[in-house]
Amino acid sequence: MDVMQAIRIRRSVRHYAPRAIAPATLEHLREALRAAPSACNLQPWHFILVTEPGLRRRVAELCSQQLWMAEASLIVVGCGLPGGAYCHMAGTGNSATIDVAIALDHLTLAAAAEGLGTCWIGAFDEAALKELLHVPADQRIIALMPVGYPAERSLLKPLEESERKPESEIFSQERHRG
Repeated sequence: MDVMQAIRIRRSVRHYAPRAIAPATLEHLREALRAAPSACNLQPWHFILVTEPGLRRRVAELCSQQLWMAEASLIVVGCGLPGGAYCHMAGTGNSATIDVAIALDHLTLAAAAEGLGTCWIGAFDEAALKELLHVPADQRIIALMPVGYPAERSLLKPLEESERKPESEIFSQERHRG
């Protein structure tokens, strides 16, 4: 599958089949995270791969009780290392959050190419998750992402044009038309 196909079939999946991810597929996902670009190539991140069912359940509870997350075979916890991201980004003061987001987006596309679903998770109790997963105090949990086979294959269908804003609303040429 080419990257544009992966972009067009990627969906936020909230129901997963009870099917394990094959080791070779898991390795592809890990490589997608590891190969992502980062500001100044500092790679200010650490990813926790949660596969143990009981721990996935506890993580889901700490994500605003989004218990459906525990159905996924894998939950990726994206941690940023702000102290290791001194390559400043305009307006942010630190690149760690953006760098982790880029890596997780690479994961969404690699997962889609493998027939897997993902969902961005931004609602969580960071302090409780850090304690549960032993995340060091100098790191921030940026986002989580369940990964697994969708319970319904129809969830990985090509994007409908009607689901996106028209190009005229989102693009300008040369200068913002504001």
